[in-house]
Formats: sequence, C-alpha cells, structure tokens
Amino acid sequence: MWTQERCAALAVLSIILLLSKVVAPIEVPLDPKIQQELKQPPTIVKQSLKDYIVDPRDNIIIECEAKGTPVPRFQWRRNGKFFNVGKDPRVTMRSRSGTLEIRSSGKPEDYEGEYQCFASNDFGTAISNKILLRVSKSPLWPKEVLEPVVVREGVSLVLPCNPPPGLPPPETFWMDSSIMPIKQDNRVSMGLNGDLFFSNVLAKDANTDYSCNARFEFTHTIQQKNPYTLKVITKEPYNDTFLNSTDLYGARNVPETQPTFLSPKGLSSSKTVLRGEQLLLECIAAGVPSPDISWIKKGADLPSKKVKIENFGKTLRLHNVSEEDSGDYVCMASNKIGSIRHSVEVQVKAAPYWLDKPTNLVLAPEENGRLVCRARGNPKPTIQWLMNGEPIESSLPNPNRQVLGDTILFHSVQIGSTAVYQCNASNEHGYLLANAFVNILDMAPRMLGPKNQLIKVIENNRTFLDCPFFGSPFPLLRWFKNGLGSGLDGGQYKLYNNGTLEIKQARPEDQGTYTCVASNILGKMENQVRLEVKEPTRIVRAPEHVTQAKGTMVRFDCRVKHDLSLPATVTWLKDDKPLNLNWINRFRKDDEALTIYNVNPEDAGTYTCTAKTEIDENSASARLIVTARPDPPQDLELSDPSARSVRLTWVPGNENNSPVTHFLVQFEEDKWEPGKWQNLSIFGGNLNSVNLQLSPFVNYQFRVIAINAVGQSQPSLPSARYQTSGAPPDVVPSGLKGWGSKKNNMEITWQALKSTERNGLNLRYMVSWRRKDTEEEWNNITTTRTKHIIHNTDTYVPYEIKIKAINDFGHSPESNIVIGYSGEDKPSAAPTDLRVSKINSTKVNVHWVAVDPSTVNGEFKEYKLYYWREASLIKGLKVNKTKLHKGFFTTAEQPSGILTDLFPYSKYKMYMVVANREYEGPQSNTVEFYTKEGEPGAPKYFRIQRHTGMVHLKWDKPLEPNGVLIGYTLEYHTVNGTQEGERKFEHFQPNVTEYIMNLPNRFTRFKFYLAARTQVGAGEVYAMESPHFTNEAYKEQEDIATQGWFIGLMCAVALLVLILLIVCFIKRSRGGKYAVREKKDLPLDNVDHKDQDGSFDYPNENRSLEKESSDEDNKPLQGSQTSLDGNVKESDDSLVDYGEGGDGQFNEDGSFIGQYTVKKDKEETEGNESSEATSPVNAIYSLA
Repeated sequence: MWTQERCAALAVLSIILLLSKVVAPIEVPLDPKIQQELKQPPTIVKQSLKDYIVDPRDNIIIECEAKGTPVPRFQWRRNGKFFNVGKDPRVTMRSRSGTLEIRSSGKPEDYEGEYQCFASNDFGTAISNKILLRVSKSPLWPKEVLEPVVVREGVSLVLPCNPPPGLPPPETFWMDSSIMPIKQDNRVSMGLNGDLFFSNVLAKDANTDYSCNARFEFTHTIQQKNPYTLKVITKEPYNDTFLNSTDLYGARNVPETQPTFLSPKGLSSSKTVLRGEQLLLECIAAGVPSPDISWIKKGADLPSKKVKIENFGKTLRLHNVSEEDSGDYVCMASNKIGSIRHSVEVQVKAAPYWLDKPTNLVLAPEENGRLVCRARGNPKPTIQWLMNGEPIESSLPNPNRQVLGDTILFHSVQIGSTAVYQCNASNEHGYLLANAFVNILDMAPRMLGPKNQLIKVIENNRTFLDCPFFGSPFPLLRWFKNGLGSGLDGGQYKLYNNGTLEIKQARPEDQGTYTCVASNILGKMENQVRLEVKEPTRIVRAPEHVTQAKGTMVRFDCRVKHDLSLPATVTWLKDDKPLNLNWINRFRKDDEALTIYNVNPEDAGTYTCTAKTEIDENSASARLIVTARPDPPQDLELSDPSARSVRLTWVPGNENNSPVTHFLVQFEEDKWEPGKWQNLSIFGGNLNSVNLQLSPFVNYQFRVIAINAVGQSQPSLPSARYQTSGAPPDVVPSGLKGWGSKKNNMEITWQALKSTERNGLNLRYMVSWRRKDTEEEWNNITTTRTKHIIHNTDTYVPYEIKIKAINDFGHSPESNIVIGYSGEDKPSAAPTDLRVSKINSTKVNVHWVAVDPSTVNGEFKEYKLYYWREASLIKGLKVNKTKLHKGFFTTAEQPSGILTDLFPYSKYKMYMVVANREYEGPQSNTVEFYTKEGEPGAPKYFRIQRHTGMVHLKWDKPLEPNGVLIGYTLEYHTVNGTQEGERKFEHFQPNVTEYIMNLPNRFTRFKFYLAARTQVGAGEVYAMESPHFTNEAYKEQEDIATQGWFIGLMCAVALLVLILLIVCFIKRSRGGKYAVREKKDLPLDNVDHKDQDGSFDYPNENRSLEKESSDEDNKPLQGSQTSLDGNVKESDDSLVDYGEGGDGQFNEDGSFIGQYTVKKDKEETEGNESSEATSPVNAIYSLA
C-alpha cells in the first residue's frame, strides 16, 4: 500500500518538474521566405460539413484542402475502409487537393456514407472530420382518399398534416384549393408538427377547404396533400350578419367551455435541447371562447434578450440555448370560464465544445513542450489521442513523450520526432476533432525586416525600432548604438521579446545608427537602423473662433513651425471635409493664414488647419459664425381694436446668428403725408405681439423692422389698414413766442401740430394777446398759419400770449401764457466818464458811469468796449492797429471791468457803447493810456553752426521787445545722454547778435538757452542743442571734394552727360522727320519726283519717313526761341545751310525735302573730308 502511494507521489512530482521546464513554443513568422524554406507537417485548411446533405441533381463535391511542406498527399476512407478513388470512373480527385468530385449520373444514393480525408507528407498525417454524406429526398404524399370531416360547432378540431419524411424535413404551410393561405389567429393556428388546430370550430370554417403543403428546400419543390372538406353541424343557421356580432358565440347559441390542451397533452411534459441550438415550446388549447396563452419560468424570469413569443402567444422560441436555460417552463391557457396550466421540464445537454483546443507546436531540439486538449459537454466527453491518424497507443513508443489524459508532454525533443497529433473529444451528442502538429525545427538566425532602414521620429516621442528575426533554437537578440558599448536595455531603453527596442523619449542625442544582433548555436545575423530625431510640427499661432457680419472679411491664422529638414504642407478643412480653394474665388490661402472675403452665411462652420510632414501632423480648429441683418418679420395681424389702440402681432424672421434686440414699428397714413413711413414705437426683441397707442382720425398702415447687432432688416410687408375715429386736438401747439422784428411790431410764432396730432379735418389755431400788466381785453385771431404779426406797437413793450388748436371736432386746451416783447430801437444814451486805473504791462482796470435803463430801448445785452493799439513806445516798431472789442455784462451802479491781453510798452485808445439785442448806442468819451514795460519775447531766430573745434551762434532781436532791451543772457551746459554738465552763463550787450565758442573736442555737445532782457527782466527762452558730430560729415566731404582724383572723376561724368545731351539734341534735330546724314550718302536721281499736289518728295523709302511724321514735328526745336508774335526764331544750325543759297524746299508741314545738289555734294566730298574726321560734330555723328 505504501509503495503504491509513494509511486503515485513520485509520478505527480515528476509531472510537476517536467511542466516547470516547458518553454514557450516557437512562433513561426508568416514571412514568405521562411514559409517556403520551413518543412511543415500537413494542416487541414478546408473540409465539408460533418452532416453533409447534397442535391441529387448536382455533382457531389466533398471538400478536403490541406497545406504543408512538402505538398501533402491525399487518400480517403469510406465507412472506415480505404476508398480507392482510381477504380470508380465517376469519382475524381482534384490536383494538389483532396477534394472529391462525384458526377451526378447514376444513383447518387450509392455514394451515401461516412467519409474521412487523410493528408500526408514526410512529416506526418492530418485527418478531416468524419463527413456523413446523405442525398436529399423529397417524396410524394401517399395516395389517400380523405372523407369530409364532420364536427359540431364550438368543438375543437385538429387536421393532421403528416408530411412525407424528406431529407432535410420539409417546411409545411396550409392553403385552400384556391392557393390562398389559411388565415390564422388566436382560434386557428398551425402547430410545430404541421397540424392545423382549431380551438373551436365555427360555422364559417366550412366555407373553405384545407390542404397541407410541404416545401422541400434542396429540390425547390412543393408537394400538396389532398384537401380536407369540413362540415359543421350548427344549431342556428349561419349568415353574414353574425360577423359583426359582439358576442359571436352567444349569438350562435354555442355553449362556453373551460380550456383544455390540444398540444401537448396532459399537465406536464419534458424536452431535451442541445446547447447552442434553439428551444421551441408549444401550447395550443381548446375552449369557448378561444383561450389566451401566457408563459412563465419557475424560479426565474424569462431571458428577455433571447426569448421570442410567436404564433399568437402559443409558441415560445429561445435562441442560443445555454446550461442556465434549463428548468421548468409553464404555459397557462385561460378564458372567462377558467384556466389550465402545463409544465415543460427542459433539460439542456451539450455536444463537446472546446475549452483548450490543441495548437501547432514548433520546438527546437532539446526543448520541452506540451499539447493540451480540453473540452466540455453534457455528458462529459471522452478524450482520445491519435498520431498521424492512428490511435497513439498503436504508435511506436517514444521516451520523450508522455500522455496524461487530455495533455501530451514532450521533453528534450529530438530531430525526427515531428508528427501530427489528433485529439477526439466525443459524447453521445457529437464529437470534436482537432489536428495539431509538433514540428522539431533547427534554423540559423534570419533577419526578416528591411535592411539599413531609416526611421525619422519626433523629439520627445516614444519610439520603437523594429528588428523582426527568427531562428531555432530561438536566438538571443541584443542592440548596440553606433557599434559601441554593451547591449541596450534598461533606463531610456526597453527591449521586447520580438526584438523591438523602445526608446521611451527620443532626444536629439539619441540620433545615430543602431545595430541589432541575433545569435543562437547555429550562427548569428545583424541588421542596422538609422534614427533621426526631428523637431515637432507646431502651430504657433492657431485660428481663433470668430463671429463676423455678412459681407466682411475673416482671417484665420495658422502659423506653423516645423523641422526645416521636413517639408510641411498646410491644408484646410471645413466641417471635416477638404476645402477646395480652387473653386471659391473668395478664399485666399497664404503661408500663414486663410482669408475669406465677402463672408456669406454658407461659409459658417468649423475650419481646421492641419500642418503635416511625413512623420507627424498638428491641427487646430476654429468656428466661424456668420451674422447678418435679421430677416424681415412676417404675417402681420391686427386684433383687439379700440378707439385709440390696436394689437399688432407678427412672426419674427430668422435672426441670422445675431439675436434680435429690438423691433421697430412704423406707420404710414394716407391723409396728411401719404407714402411716408414714420417711426411709431420701438419694442424689445423678445416680443412679437404689442399694443399700439394711436392718434384719432388717422388711417394707419403698419410695418415692422427687426434690429440686431449687425443692423436693421428689410421692412416687413405692410399690414391691413386701420382707421381711428376723430376727436378734438389734445395737444397744445408748442414753441409759442413773441419778438419784434421791427421797433414797432411783434411777431408771434409757434410750431404746427404733427399730422398724427390733428385728430380731425380743418385744423386751425386761435392766437390771443394783450399788453402785460393791463386789464384790457384779449385780442385774438384764428389762422391756419404758424405766425402772426402785430403792428403799430410801442418800442419794447411786454405782451401776454396764449394759443389753442381747433378742428371740426372741437378745440384743444389753451396753452400757458407766454411773455413776448415788441421790437427794439437804438439805445439813446452813451456811458459817461470812461476812465482807467491800475495800468501795468498787459492789463488795465476800466471804469464808467452806467446809462439809464430806459434809454437802452430794448433788452440790455452788454457794455461793449472798443480798443486798439495806437503805437509802440519803441521808436520805429510798426504795430497792428486792428480795433478789438470786449463785452461787460453788469447792472451795478458803479460798473467796472478789467481789460487784459495787452501789449507792454504801447499806446492804446478806447471808447464804450451800450448794446441791446439788436443795436448799439452812441460812443462814450475816448480814453488814451500807456502800458508799462514787460519781459521781452523770444529772439526772432537762434542758429547754431558747428565747425571743427568750435560752434558759431547767431540770433536776432525779438519781434516784440516789450520795452527797451538792455542785453542778452546765454546759458549753456554739456549734454551726455541724460546727464547734464555744469551750467555756465554769458551776458551780451543789446547790439551783440553772435558768439563763437571753442569746443574742448569735436565730440562734445552743448545745449544753449538764449533770452533777451529789459529793465523788467529776462524774457522768453529760445533753447537749441548743438549738432551731433555725425552731422559734420559735410566738412569731411568738402575735404574729399578737394582731392584731384575726385575732381577728375566728376569732370569725366560731366563730359559724358554733355556728350549724351548733344547726341540726343542732334538726333532730335536731324532725325525727327528725316535723316540728313543718311540722305547725303544716297545716289542722286536725275528725275524730280513730285506728288500730285506739285510738291517734291523723296523716293520710296522717303515716303515711309513722311508717313512717320507726327505733331511733334510742328513744335520748335530745343534751343530755338519764340518771338512775341509767336514765330519761331531760327537756330544758328539752320537746315537752310544745307541747300544752295537757301533755296531748299519744304512741304506743307515745314519739313525739308530738297535734294542736295551735285555741287554741294562735291564740295563736301572734296573740301571737307579731312575736317569731317576731326570735327567734334562729325565725331558725334559717328557715335550716332
């Protein structure tokens, strides 16, 4: 006993130790080169269904496809025995495939059976599922004669279908002999078995016959059963009137019955369903009235996501059944008589399904591994292992392999032990079959990625350098940078099992060449990756959200900064769609912005700027909201009319992205100012119905204008007209006043009432007046004008005035009494005893005796003082004698005032008058006075001339000395930036106007302050700062100008300019109309050529010259002089000299057309040949 327990413990311990040494299997990459070179056992990649039903009319195709290296060979077993494909002429196997094709001739039933495919090569055998091949069948209904079915009304009935057993089973449905579907409902319905159930029969059921039909899917045929004829025994004769009866059964005298089950029978039943399939439960009950069916599950709720109630509540369908769907399901049939229940016990079984499906295993020699095959089912499946299609027990023993139930362990595997293993998990409900090969592989390291790859990354980003590799045994991989140091792993670097090197945060110093080296016992291989770290692409000035009015311009900024070695492109999107700038002329894109001109509402949206390089991109978005004037209001309606008000309602228009702040209501009336729209009232933007206060006797028409931040909308369409009734005026005329336009009248004026204030027809005004402070009667007049003149009044007399308005309906209230005055006259008295006191340099006190108020003859306005500067006390100084005036408003008994802004040291005269609103009175006595000396004004000018080593100061005496000058004061100090040196002073006599001061060095700058002085003191200061040293460059330039080379250069330039001017002049004088030089060399023609008008002209080419003449030929040449009578004085270089004795001829426009004579030409040829070469003019000709 102890020995057995010890052995068991050792076995368990050995398994644990072995499992602990199992290494991860080698994953073979999908690289085509590796796949081609790698030797692999077969793998089934395609096969037919386990339950394979075929159409007998088609060829039978049984699929079996496999891959492997070398290419697999195929063979088949049928019903467990070898199936020799070559011996059957109707069966062929496709090339490089195991797929069988059986031709349809003959009996296809002969090939029914169980097929299994075997795919083999040098490294093992893979097998397919066992494929059960069956041929579809669609048999006919058996021939039978169906007697009529006789049944009493109200009794239940079942019409059996019993379709012929087809493969697969047919789909059934009921129709009548007219091929019309039988209408089904709560009372009549088809069961799951195809039978037609009547919960109760009615007399109307006999109106048709009933035929069951079977549809066979594979053959696409429908078989029809002989129809049933139904006869119903009734107590009451049947007619169509019963169809509309609310109590059908009572009207037919059919007794009501309690529900009973037609299917299933009894109170309980059971049903078994497989996991993953669908559960169908049915309850059909009889009874009068027809029972209703409901479903519940005991102890749980029905799974609502999986359950579907069908067939008028009689069928419960549950999809994708699982173990938790087991339990008792109860259906209840009930009507008003009673109810009945049926319980169905549902058991869920399961065919095997995978928990761990075995997968291919690639191992290197001496490595360990395992295959696991775990499946679940109900009942629990059994596991069977096969190797190369045969039970593993029958294979040769392998000390490196151990089978432990659902697991096979491999340890220290050797070359040559490659094989394909099959796992079969089965129970009574089905089986699972899986192939998994164990491939023992040895291969030197291979690099699978591209060689010498260049990778560009963005700074501070996580970066991955890939180095895909393969080898068996699995190689060891290491990374090196720039060929130096040990392997890169840890810190900034992380190495993954697949060979990828991660740089957690790429920096500029991480640039370089990285080398990955893969090595195993069979060799090593390396590859290089060059890494470049780039600056990120950034949008340094992003677009911003904009709300802009329609018709304006919008600019979206998008300034991008990117790595200079990476070209960047900037694109724009609108609402995530590309913006096609070529089609929209209003859009302008430059390097840093998108500009939209004349913005429209359809331009609104989200604009995205995307800056993209080959390795990164950056985006920024902004929203454009386009505002516009609101749309005009619509549908104006008038309601609630009254004598002086009406309610106006409207429908607001579109606000166009800018809220309406106000509504302006305008009106137009057709009596006083037809066609003119006037503002009535303004209301808040949240209103659309307002009560308008109106004036009487106005025929109104209204319109509404919406206002937002952008502006006003177009006016709405006008409303209907609304006429208010008349009334007396309720507004008093405003602006009533009286004033005299002459000394013996008074004009009374007022403002006319507005058109909306008339309140009726025949508007007029009643004006009343009387002298103030008298008890005389009121004078009045009625007029339609707005002015009335009262004549023959006394001068400047006060009057009381009042007014009221009158129309055909009555009069308005009287206005308040207003005081008016008749006209003014000239004052009759002058101020007396005008005198001055307290005289100083710029002001003086003025005194006078006031006039009697009665002599003003009007409203007192002011005492007006007239004064002027008669002369300056400085001999020879001219002054401006313009007369000035100043007003003094005072009613004091001893009036006085102060006269200011006088010139010092001057002689003044003045006199005074009294003034009313219209006139000035007689002059007072004239007073003469002298102002005292004052401080002088600033010097007339102050100039500084700076020379090398000194400054020269010049100035002139003030324009207004304001006294006798006694000298000048000059203050100065050095200037060095913001620092000032010691202040120094110089004093000069009044006749000194210049000063020369030596400078310590030429870089020293001074600031000067100059002021003139009188006995009173120093006057206004004139401040100047000496020029900076850089401004003395003109002195150095003068020194340069004295250099010989500079003088020579300037002379050469002047000579060149002179020659060019002479050339232009000669070209002008001889080539505007003709070329004398060229004409002199032409051969003479013995025949004179005359035009039709008798004038001479040159031959052909000269004709073209004449055609080129312009108005400019009539202008005098440069250098000629125009006399007083308009004639041109001839130049000394006259063209007459070129003719004989001045006989040269000119055409009508004055151009010279005479030919040179032989004599003249000869003289030029003989006598002037040498002089022509030396003449400067000829030299110029040669240049021309």
